Amino acid sequence: MWTIRRRWCRGRCPRRATGWPTARSSATSCSATWSAMAELVVVGTPIGNLGDLTPAARAALDTADVICAEDTRRTRKLLSAFDIHPRLLVSVREHNEQRESARVLRWLAEGRRVAYVTDAGMPTVSDPGQRLVRAVLDGGGRVAVVPGPDAVTTALLLSGFPARSWCFEGFLPVKGSARAQRLAAVADEYRTVVLFEAPHRLLRTLADLSTSCAPDREVAVAGDLTKRFERVWRGRLGEVQGELATTEPRGEFVIVLAPGRTP
Repeated sequence: MWTIRRRWCRGRCPRRATGWPTARSSATSCSATWSAMAELVVVGTPIGNLGDLTPAARAALDTADVICAEDTRRTRKLLSAFDIHPRLLVSVREHNEQRESARVLRWLAEGRRVAYVTDAGMPTVSDPGQRLVRAVLDGGGRVAVVPGPDAVTTALLLSGFPARSWCFEGFLPVKGSARAQRLAAVADEYRTVVLFEAPHRLLRTLADLSTSCAPDREVAVAGDLTKRFERVWRGRLGEVQGELATTEPRGEFVIVLAPGRTP
């Protein structure tokens, strides 16, 4: 059975039930306020299929006083699809995350319920959110997570490669020695490796992986995950690279490499 934490339920917010602390009780109310009210809720959102938004995620967004989002335009479309109309929708993205964290802390201190989402999937996983979470924890607040879909584990399961032990590299460095070092590390990795890549760099990255890992290394490349035209290309690096060279890559891709050696 699905349940919702009491602080998310309409009309049952502790702030409304008990009232905001008065100046007379301010000496003792600060710590009580943090423990009873202040909680940043990190919410996972669909990576392609809107039907993957969980009931708990919908409830968290519907009852939030403030929703912080990586891109307010994309998040507004998601919210509109579920008839959710936040009191306040604020942009908290990579370039302003540190600055906006201070404002989030003030909202939490006031007892406001704050939810955070990124464009798709779980925040902080190759997405903004980590600095915000750290700021809230360092400031004495609490953080809760409403799990949702993520491209990393979805592609990992679709690959058919060992998932007992695996590692996530995110996006490789674009160029220079940092890229060369990461490619060398991936080539020598004995665990399954999961990477993200943008469409305009996909073929170059597959070529670089083919060179560093050898063209016969097994790979799975997933695109449009959970969408109607989801597709996974499987085979050896050289084969998959050749097949994708005949297409026009669109959207972000997840590359899953089979283990390279025995530990």
